[in-house]
Amino acid sequence: MIKTKNDFITKIHLIISVCIVVPVAFIYGFQPSLNFDIHLQTIDEHNQFKAIMGLYLGFSTLWILGIFKSSYLKIAIITNIIFMLGLGFGRLISILMDGTPTFAYIFGTVAELFLGFYGLWVYRFIAVKRIEF
Repeated sequence: MIKTKNDFITKIHLIISVCIVVPVAFIYGFQPSLNFDIHLQTIDEHNQFKAIMGLYLGFSTLWILGIFKSSYLKIAIITNIIFMLGLGFGRLISILMDGTPTFAYIFGTVAELFLGFYGLWVYRFIAVKRIEF
């Protein structure tokens, strides 16, 4: 897993992402009203949130593979960048168009953008240092 300084630099954002995204996935899938002001009413709404749970768990699985298997690290980093920046910029659009959400969503926006940009930096770090996967 993390044995060297390079391992720490290249994998810590994946570990942080998994530690956050997996619990959020289960909350979205089974109890979205637990931490969010979301109250699902229809089967279609429940289905949509279970699909989001599956998507989050699927990406988390890929990131775990990247943490433990070097052959998956590059794709894990790329998907993490896309996932985090996609969420972060989507939330920024919402803030601009819909208004300011609760603190939890503002914190999430900042965290997602940080993890996404950190992933870009790691990807560049790997390319410049020519670290082999």
